[in-house]
Formats: sequence, structure tokens, C-alpha cells
Amino acid sequence: MLNHLLIAALILAASTVAGTRTTADAGSASASPSTSPSTSASPATSAPGSAKEIQVGRFSFGDLSGWNDKPFKGKTIYTLEGSVLKARSVKSSSGLIKKLSVDTRKYPKLSWNWRIDHSLKREDIKSKKGDDFAARVYVIFPRTFFWRMRAINYVWANKMPKGSEAVSPYTANSVIVALQSGDEKAGTVVQEERDIREDYRRIFGEEPPLLGGVAILTDTDDTQDEATAWYGDITLGAP
Repeated sequence: MLNHLLIAALILAASTVAGTRTTADAGSASASPSTSPSTSASPATSAPGSAKEIQVGRFSFGDLSGWNDKPFKGKTIYTLEGSVLKARSVKSSSGLIKKLSVDTRKYPKLSWNWRIDHSLKREDIKSKKGDDFAARVYVIFPRTFFWRMRAINYVWANKMPKGSEAVSPYTANSVIVALQSGDEKAGTVVQEERDIREDYRRIFGEEPPLLGGVAILTDTDDTQDEATAWYGDITLGAP
């Protein structure tokens, strides 16, 4: 795959061209339903107008507004399927990004759920040729200059142990965090929540700048494999 920071810059640039930006103070900051990657899921909706959450991904509403597709090598196909977003990758890599401007002191909790059909057996995080994952959720933190941009990408791995972290084989400014590993839970909806402010502080040793974007990526271009993943609604929540 391409350099992770180059990916972040390209997809953020793409969303800038599209003119889409969500801020923590925008009217879109409201409660979001909790849904599972299943067409039979029944969303549980909180009271409207709540400022406790920012709706980043409203897939259960059939809403992809603000998400921009950026292909890198081949094209991962992203489609709404019932209440979730389905990603299908065959020897390809492309991402969806939602550009944001969010103070993570106010909204540090990133929540979503996901499911995969299988993890990638040829994953090898020590090599650029093995830098693929069945499912990724990126958080991107732009800084003053392009080369200072930082990213954390949460992955469903195969060989990386659950809970482990690794510096990207492309750049030390991108760190991979394995939230799930292997096929034991493949086919099962898994709920995730991360305190992205605390993760940033722990990984990079400083306070984070404004969160600039959230991206979804299912990629198999380096391993020449194939994978399918399903992503549920994504929210940013208050502490």
C-alpha cells in the first residue's frame, strides 16, 4: 500500500475539493443509533438533538453524505447493505473518508462495530508487501506540514496479536493498533470503542491537534488477496 500519510493527505484533499466538512459545533452533532453489521439489526435511537455524540457514519440511515471515495490501487467496492456499509476488496485498495474538525477533548470516544468474512493470512506488518488488513478504521490528525501529519489506524489483524501496536512499515507517524486478530470472531459483529485522545497521547507523547478525518479502509493490494468487511454506524462521543 501507499505511504499511510500520503493516503491521509490524498483523501483529505479529495474531501476538501468536495467541500465537505463536519465540525464539533455543527448541527450534525447529535445522537446516533447503535446498529450491528446485519441487515436484520434494529437501530436503538437516542433522543434527537443530543450533543453528546457526533454522527460520523450514518450507514443505518442509508446516508453516505460527506464520505468521499479515494482509490489507490484498484478499487475496493463500498456499498450500503441494509443497515451497514459493505466493503469488498479483491487485490485492491481504496478508502472512504469523512473530513472533520473535532476537538477530541470534547469528543474523545470513537465507537463503531464491524464484521469480517476472514482475516488476511499473508499479512506481515514488518514488510510493505504485507501491509493489508481486512478492516481498518483510521483517525487522521493533520498538523502544520504534510510530513508531520499523524494517523492511528485500528485494524482487524491476522498475525498481530490482539491489543498489540506496531509502527507502519512506511512511516513512524502512522501507528497500527490491532483491536481484533484472527478468525475466531470472523462472521460475528464486534463492537469497538476507543478513547482516541488517550491513544494519541500515549502513542505520540503529546496532546493531539484537532481530529481532521475518519477513514474506512479494506485493502488487499499488497497481499494480492481478497476480503469482505461490514462497518456499522460510527460516532464520536463525549467523555
